[in-house]
Amino acid sequence: MSYRAILLSVLALVLVSVGCEALRTSRPIMPVREYEKMIVGRFDANYIGTDNCLRACHHHDDKVKRDFEASTMGAQMSSKSGLPIVDCESCHGPGSLAVEGLTIEKVEDDRKQGKQTECDYKTFIDLKELPSPAMSLICLKCHTANATFNLHQWNASEHAVSDVSCSDCHRIHAGPDLIVRPRETFDMCYKCHEKIRAEFALPSHHPVPEKEVTCTDCHNSHGGVAEGLLRKNDIKATCTQCHAEKEGPFVFEHADTMEDCMACHESHGTVNDNLLKQGEPFLCLQCHEGHFVRAMGGPSTIESKSAFYTRCTDCHSTIHGTDIPSATGKGRFTQ
Repeated sequence: MSYRAILLSVLALVLVSVGCEALRTSRPIMPVREYEKMIVGRFDANYIGTDNCLRACHHHDDKVKRDFEASTMGAQMSSKSGLPIVDCESCHGPGSLAVEGLTIEKVEDDRKQGKQTECDYKTFIDLKELPSPAMSLICLKCHTANATFNLHQWNASEHAVSDVSCSDCHRIHAGPDLIVRPRETFDMCYKCHEKIRAEFALPSHHPVPEKEVTCTDCHNSHGGVAEGLLRKNDIKATCTQCHAEKEGPFVFEHADTMEDCMACHESHGTVNDNLLKQGEPFLCLQCHEGHFVRAMGGPSTIESKSAFYTRCTDCHSTIHGTDIPSATGKGRFTQ
């Protein structure tokens, strides 16, 4: 190899390594201090504690205080809990500037006059105007370090990439229970997934509208390794959580369809029986040729045979797989 070729090779390696290092370098979309301010709050304010916040401004708001104290986060405020302190300022930012000049006496005077004392809320983090990733980061400051392991995959999930934030599903001040109950996920998911809502209105559907099955039975809203936020690694593993009799392995398997239920079925709803993408026999005829069958009790002649184009599963009843051969000794899925 010539000296020039060696020099070019070394130069190429240097350029590649420099390029890879540049890709690994973190470049915030704005100055770091501005990004921190977005999710931490005013740097010139001090933390004063929840009691001071509620006493100075929200002393009258018993519902917010009561719900928060009864919530999972509120329970951590007790010094006896042994858990990290979580309070109003953990999400809203330090509150000294917001209540500056407000006293208990002023709150009482305002109440007597029928006025509601307001703090300088503009000094808090503007949660309503935060971009979704920053809004989620406020929650993830605590929740990536706890035992909720599925949150570890949140940043790469379809919801996070689609600018869905934690507060789009969880209502912090709606009540003491911050976790969305499985039967409530149906209406919550509908807010964005209108197409899926229409599919569940079709004649054949999973009983999600009837609340016998929930969205979270199949999907993990916080992220996962499978496409479509599935709880399991693939379609078949997800479906056989309920349809275990279809899992196999079988001696006679239905070719490639055994690995992907979606080859024949729709997951949410369809106009055909059993969530089939098309009705029989048209679904089967996409892969199989039609054939003739001997008329019941008739001789085995061409004239006595008739076309059989109704429901294939009237004869091939074990269509998902079987361990028993057909009468001919082959895997015809008839028994």
